[in-house]
Amino acid sequence: MHNSVKYKIIFSVFTLVSFLETNAQCAMCRAVLESEEGQSAAQGINDGIVYLMALPYILVGGIGYLIYKKFNTSKK
Repeated sequence: MHNSVKYKIIFSVFTLVSFLETNAQCAMCRAVLESEEGQSAAQGINDGIVYLMALPYILVGGIGYLIYKKFNTSKK
C-alpha cells in the first residue's frame, strides 16, 4: 500500500469521526441553563461564547492585514 493511500484512508476516518455529535457543556451548566425561566443567563452564556470565538479571528485578521500592507506597499 502506498503512503498516499494510507494518508487518504486515515484522513477519511478522522473526517468521518469528527462529524459525530458531541455535547460541549457540562451536565451542571446545561441543567442550570435549561431550568431558568427567563433564559437571560443562557443568552449571556451564548453571547460570551460568540465574543470569545470572534476575538482571535479579529486579531489574526488584523495582523494578517498589517503584514499584507507592509509587503505590498510601493517602495519610494
